[in-house]
Amino acid sequence: MDANLAYVIDTFFILFAATLIILMAPGFAMLEAGLVRNKNVVAVLTGNVLLYAVTSFIFLIWGYNLMFNGDGLFLSGFEDDGYSKYALFFFQMAFVSKTVSIISGGVSERIKILPFMAFAIIMSGFIYPMVGNWTWGGGFLKDMHDLAGSTIIHSVGGWALLAGIIVLGARKSKYTKDGKIRAIPASNIPLVTLGALMLWIGWFGFNGGSVLSIASKENADLVAQVIVNTNTAGLAGAIIAAIIVFIEYKKLDITMILNGALGGLVAITAGADVVGIWEPIVIGGIGGALVVFAVPLFDKMKIDDPVGALSVHLVNGIWGTIAVALFNSDFSLVAQLKGIAVIALFTFSVSFITFFIIKKSIGLRVDEEKEYQGLDISECGVEAYPEFGKGKI
Repeated sequence: MDANLAYVIDTFFILFAATLIILMAPGFAMLEAGLVRNKNVVAVLTGNVLLYAVTSFIFLIWGYNLMFNGDGLFLSGFEDDGYSKYALFFFQMAFVSKTVSIISGGVSERIKILPFMAFAIIMSGFIYPMVGNWTWGGGFLKDMHDLAGSTIIHSVGGWALLAGIIVLGARKSKYTKDGKIRAIPASNIPLVTLGALMLWIGWFGFNGGSVLSIASKENADLVAQVIVNTNTAGLAGAIIAAIIVFIEYKKLDITMILNGALGGLVAITAGADVVGIWEPIVIGGIGGALVVFAVPLFDKMKIDDPVGALSVHLVNGIWGTIAVALFNSDFSLVAQLKGIAVIALFTFSVSFITFFIIKKSIGLRVDEEKEYQGLDISECGVEAYPEFGKGKI
């Protein structure tokens, strides 16, 4: 194929994949808006819009250069290499906000928006670029295989979220004085479903685009296989989650089924390019099961995660990275575990320290009265559903 034609095709492919990934931004927003209570919907939506803007801006200024060994600021030191350097930046920029979006839902209903944006700057300007530099940037963890970020994106977001939840504490209404767990139902199941399905579609760009080339028969076949494997894992996660919740509760919980699908998608993200056609069924099925078992486990530990992000992203980010070595002998289990451990220690430690400093300096959490009234009024001055009341619990 003519080199210029291949350049154009691959550039277009990367831009299209990046656009699919950015479609996950409204996906996260809808999912989280549907899972929180009516009185906190606008705050969640505002946070998602701002974190996309802030993280992308920081990544443009210096985050990308730090991650991929550039010079100075604003993509300095990068050259075109088989496709436009701007397309590759846009693709990587699409990833960075997803790492913070994972955190957003898990700390919702009690965190102030502006202090959370301060953390988003640290995540997009330091934590995520450093992890990316050690792995995709050719650093000392380059032997860990992680196609599209089971660990580099999903577990990084999960470890940061865990640190944030520990520093923040649980919602006031989540646990009773005698230690019992109080269920807080989702406010809008159609939005949850829409958001999860948008994320599912975006994952085809997330994983398929990470091949970074489609302008040859071999690469086109690989992209297609990655997308099929991604979808298969999501299907398996949804089905296994549905079976387990029906056996246990004799009900089909749509929120758990959707999170099971997302768990399967997270799990296949590391190895969709290095496994065959049947392995994603096992990897995704285990991912769905892990979500079902992890959600109540975190609740029992009094770790208050309103959207189940820890169960979906942290637990399955770890599982998916390990699964690479279990299902393909060309990869070292030691290298996979080393990457998981180093990234976990770094991300959790820096995130905990950052959240703690923010808490002690400018404050991190709204006061109890504002939490009861809802963050929509105190943080944004707008209610999502004013005619329906605040639906306080």
